[in-house]
Amino acid sequence: MKRGSIDKTLIIVVALLVVIGLIAVYSSTSVLASVKAKYANKGGMIYLQRQLFTLIISFFFMIVFIFLSPEKLKKIVFPLLIISFIMLIAVFTPLGVTAGGARRWLRLWPSSFQPSELVKLAMVFFLAWYLSRDGYNKESIKHFIIPIGLMAIFQLIFLKQPDFGAAMTLGIITFLMLFIGGVSLRFLGGTVLLAIPIVFYLAKEPYRWKRIISFLDPWADPQGSGFQLVQSLIALGSGGLTGQGLGEGKQKLAFLPEIHTDFIFAHIGEEMGFIGAATVVVLFFLICLKGLSIAMKQSEPFYYFLASGITIMISIQALINFAVVTGMAPTKGLPLPFISYGGSALVINFIAIGVLLNLSRFNSDKGLTEVLPQRKTKLRTYKYWRGKRFS
Repeated sequence: MKRGSIDKTLIIVVALLVVIGLIAVYSSTSVLASVKAKYANKGGMIYLQRQLFTLIISFFFMIVFIFLSPEKLKKIVFPLLIISFIMLIAVFTPLGVTAGGARRWLRLWPSSFQPSELVKLAMVFFLAWYLSRDGYNKESIKHFIIPIGLMAIFQLIFLKQPDFGAAMTLGIITFLMLFIGGVSLRFLGGTVLLAIPIVFYLAKEPYRWKRIISFLDPWADPQGSGFQLVQSLIALGSGGLTGQGLGEGKQKLAFLPEIHTDFIFAHIGEEMGFIGAATVVVLFFLICLKGLSIAMKQSEPFYYFLASGITIMISIQALINFAVVTGMAPTKGLPLPFISYGGSALVINFIAIGVLLNLSRFNSDKGLTEVLPQRKTKLRTYKYWRGKRFS
């Protein structure tokens, strides 16, 4: 491994997303006090101030993980997993906070924290360790069941909250990481087939079923179940090429619910137009490319899987958010990384970027085929960090 400087392009891309997010958060929340009584004490700069405060905390954690020695990244796998599990269970104690009929948050000074965001990152760390450990056999059903079982435990707790979106996102992240780890396709395919009846059963819950129906035809009930998606499409459509102009959007005037969180992409499309929305999509595409590039330069499997998993985690969440806002997927609450208002996701995503920037400092002359466990072949011998070996 050759030590170099951190990836400056990745820093610039994330910084641009954060700036766009701050502008969008302020623009979408500055008028809330005047349009909704429940926001009477939360207008003006309050949301922007809170987002900036969270941003400072996020930046601190990012710096810590940038300069954390790569060897220590392995040592935090199980502490991270245990802490995330404990926090997830603590949601059901008096420390838990209920909002919108769901109990997903912990009351932590000075705000609240959503443990499901930490679980996603913890699962990425665990899978990176598990897929790269000595003795792992990708053709063994026993070795396949362990990560699937752990994922299922977290998903059951998510559904108890309930948080169907987090459960689905964790499942996608897990399956994609197992796929790039060379796990047999018959295991993955069989598990998907077994999960279909469960997903169908969960989707039959009245409020979830309404979301599916409204996804298929939001205009059938534009004032009811299809209201949020209809208003999102109106926001995107009214933006045109260049947008209505910063601060000139109309959907934030109590028309589009959750416009500063889950549907902030629609707000960007309305005020910054197709150009602004396309810029956000391109920036996330660049994060995906840079993340995969960093992964391909790693000479040890753990770091390869860790960089790949983090890239998958950020990219999948952005992709799902884009799909929901544009009507290509059923409505589901999932923030847009680095842009949506909210502290939990922002902190976790900055930690993830810190890990990527950490790994970007180290390059290898080895090709990807010498790092990635190949399908239908035995694991090769890889060079460990600083001369250690892995078989």
